[in-house]
Amino acid sequence: MVASAFLEGFDVQKVQLPDLTINYASAGTGPPILLLHGHPQTHVVWRKVAPRLVEAGYHVIAPDLRGYGDSDKPQSDPSHFQYSKRVMAADQIALMKHLGHESFSVVGHDRGGRVVHRLALDFPDAVERLIVLDIAPTQTMYAQTNQEFATRYFWWFFLIQPDGLPEKMIASDPEYFLRRHIAGQVKIEGSVDEVAIAEYLRSYSDPATLHAICEDYRAAASIDLEHDREDQTRRINAPLMAIWGAQSVVGELYDVKATWQEKATRVLGVALPCGHAIPEEAPVELTRHILGFLAG
Repeated sequence: MVASAFLEGFDVQKVQLPDLTINYASAGTGPPILLLHGHPQTHVVWRKVAPRLVEAGYHVIAPDLRGYGDSDKPQSDPSHFQYSKRVMAADQIALMKHLGHESFSVVGHDRGGRVVHRLALDFPDAVERLIVLDIAPTQTMYAQTNQEFATRYFWWFFLIQPDGLPEKMIASDPEYFLRRHIAGQVKIEGSVDEVAIAEYLRSYSDPATLHAICEDYRAAASIDLEHDREDQTRRINAPLMAIWGAQSVVGELYDVKATWQEKATRVLGVALPCGHAIPEEAPVELTRHILGFLAG
């Protein structure tokens, strides 16, 4: 256990789960909140939000998803099952049980939001309340793909290419790809400082991380859709809040609240004046909405 260099007041440690080691930061006491990051970030994306949640009286847990940051990067297979959102959700259940939490609230940004969606379907008794940040459901976004979406979200179609193609291309200059990716999604200049970018790049420069990230996206375009089709008629019963950036691609192309009303029975929705990187661009507003929603 070491003090976090990014999340004030947090300790960072690793826990050995049945099939991999998960790296996570935690602090506080009280009701548990699980924070799940997206791509191309790590748990460090919560640095402006997590300490405020602790101050409000919560036990906050912010892991690196499997394949990301300093968590393990398991080998995958042609089905991409090891990076399915079902498996990634099960990781989080195991982590929270290890910490003594049978039920909890959860906030997921980007890829983390897709893990949250599956977590609420597969483990409904564990999820008290859930918040998804700047996503519409995966199945919806693929089904409604058009030229504008494919152009603006090109990595959804680039990273899923087989035989190591995207891994090899990104590895030729990972810093360029990372910076271009972040710059294309952030609308409030200066929201992602150089220290944070350097930390994201440290992870992103690892070939194992690049492969795991591509497997995450490959799973989303294959086995995750199979799981979603199997659960087509199921609805999330826990209260769900969708928060999106008014200037993000998702916010501009989708009626985000309506897409989640197709998947859950109790949905609130709000847009914030920012782009995709809500925890970094609008941390004060996001924290206020999290605390208000969790207070019921």
